[in-house]
Amino acid sequence: MNTLLTGSVQVVVFVITFILAVIAGPILIPILTRLKFGQTVRDDGPKTHYKKMGTPTIGGLIFLIPITLVSLYFSISYPKILPMVLVTLGFGLIGLIDDLIKVIKKRKDGLYPKQKMFGLLLISTGFAFYTAYFTDLGVDVAIPFIGTVNSVVFFILFTIFVLIATTNGVNLTDGLDGLAAGVTLIVMVFFTVVAMTRAEWDYIKIFAASVSGGCLGFLVFNIYPARVFMGDSGSLALGGAVATTAIMLKMPFILLVVGAVYVVEVLSDIIQVAYFKTTGRRIFKMAPIHHHFELSGWKETKVVAVFWTATLILCVIAFLLLGVRFV
Repeated sequence: MNTLLTGSVQVVVFVITFILAVIAGPILIPILTRLKFGQTVRDDGPKTHYKKMGTPTIGGLIFLIPITLVSLYFSISYPKILPMVLVTLGFGLIGLIDDLIKVIKKRKDGLYPKQKMFGLLLISTGFAFYTAYFTDLGVDVAIPFIGTVNSVVFFILFTIFVLIATTNGVNLTDGLDGLAAGVTLIVMVFFTVVAMTRAEWDYIKIFAASVSGGCLGFLVFNIYPARVFMGDSGSLALGGAVATTAIMLKMPFILLVVGAVYVVEVLSDIIQVAYFKTTGRRIFKMAPIHHHFELSGWKETKVVAVFWTATLILCVIAFLLLGVRFV
């Protein structure tokens, strides 16, 4: 067993987290249903989404609990996992509060934007200071085509930006059955494989494998037609997990490649709002862009499949860019 854990710990972590998530689903979904924690649907959204009304939400707990348990267990041997878990849990807690306000107080937007941003900034700032002053990462930031910036202030601000931007991207991506969980599964498998290339990244590969396994387990219940939605408790947590992993690997810019779906979702939303405020017209039929494709006649499953495939191809390209060798 020791040999197994030493040689293939990431596989063990992935499988255990997956199994725990699959076990958690049938336990938590009926509870969420009894509590009437149902999903609300946008009035201006695709008509095909009306049937999703009332589907249990806050399902992010299905993967968040197993990820936390598995990561905490391995933190005994790999204590550097703890800050990554805490950021993920912190973002998940903000999302949980947001979800509870929506379902209990029936307030469509949950937390007010300033409240949500304050919470995300608080956690992001804490992690940024931790990485700058209490780790051996260094504060240098290599910016493609520009050069390396070595400044504590810039590093902290940049880290905060990466955390907030990534979290927002994952949150916006969570709009179709299986979309956010599937894309994040692929991205975190990518990070798991990258982390396997260096011994000092063992704690990162364990964390990334745990998140991957949790996402796959959640997809058992979230694939179309979804039996549960992750809610902000899940999407914000996954955003924090993806961002912290990229930061600890010192590869935040690789997110522009492997996380291109997140980037496009955010940009489509920003462009739509800016263009509408300027001209009174819309560029996309609906933002974020996955809804534009739906309203253009694509089936939900086709949009998800295309976005998954694009992410997989981009991860292969990223492997080539990083020079990762499999043999």
